[in-house]
Amino acid sequence: MSKISIRRRTLPGFGLSMGYSIVYLSLIVLIPIALLFIKATSLSFSDFWQTLTDDRVTASFQLTFLASFAAALVNAVFGTLIAWVLVRYSFSGKRLIDALVDLPFALPTAVAGIALTSIYAPNGWIGRFFEPLGIKIAFTQLGIIMALIFIGLPFVVRSVQPVLQDLDIQYEEAASTLGANSVQIFIKIIFPAIFPALLTGFALAFARALGEYGSVVFISGNMPMKTEIVPLLIITKLEQYDYAGAAAIATVMLLLSFVLLFLINFWQWKSAKKHKAV
Repeated sequence: MSKISIRRRTLPGFGLSMGYSIVYLSLIVLIPIALLFIKATSLSFSDFWQTLTDDRVTASFQLTFLASFAAALVNAVFGTLIAWVLVRYSFSGKRLIDALVDLPFALPTAVAGIALTSIYAPNGWIGRFFEPLGIKIAFTQLGIIMALIFIGLPFVVRSVQPVLQDLDIQYEEAASTLGANSVQIFIKIIFPAIFPALLTGFALAFARALGEYGSVVFISGNMPMKTEIVPLLIITKLEQYDYAGAAAIATVMLLLSFVLLFLINFWQWKSAKKHKAV
């Protein structure tokens, strides 16, 4: 008697699961984004262009993208270092530090903004040491970058950490026995292996920083043309009942973010494919 294999499915079949997935994504993502574009099209092209080319808007875009890129770049360096320490070394308090990495995920962004402002203000615990040197952190562009570094760090650490855990240390030991120094081992063996994950973490941190509002609104000072970010400008226009103008700015922000994320993910895919071929 032949055995009949019964294929059991914990979840519904493909058709039903796919239908649920499409409906859910449509309600949560696609429909709100579509309505955003529809609201933006209520403006004429001249009004749309005038809104985007306003000096205050262009200054906000420039600050948001540059600060987000700088914060993601810092996180790419130090996030990789933290992931390396957590994977390759054993020390007391390791689990506590590993848990603290996820704190920006759990902490409300408004709480983080208040805490960072209190610490880096001219009379704060850290800010008071920089004040005599003429370095002001809170209520400046530097403060914005600090807040974006805080909320973006976990993305890099959690992207790189699993790759380092799966990386076979025997390759490093073999390279060391062949005469390679630490720099050569990192450049030739470790970095190519973690680069796709590092790029993913960088992209996630960058995208998260672009849309951050809560932690930045307190520490930035919200000065137009100086420390005003795009999310805050959108909120300002909504408070002024300029819904079409807010939708126009949000649409451009969405398109630029999508293009940048697409390019970064395409680069990551090419790098992973090249590394697999080698």
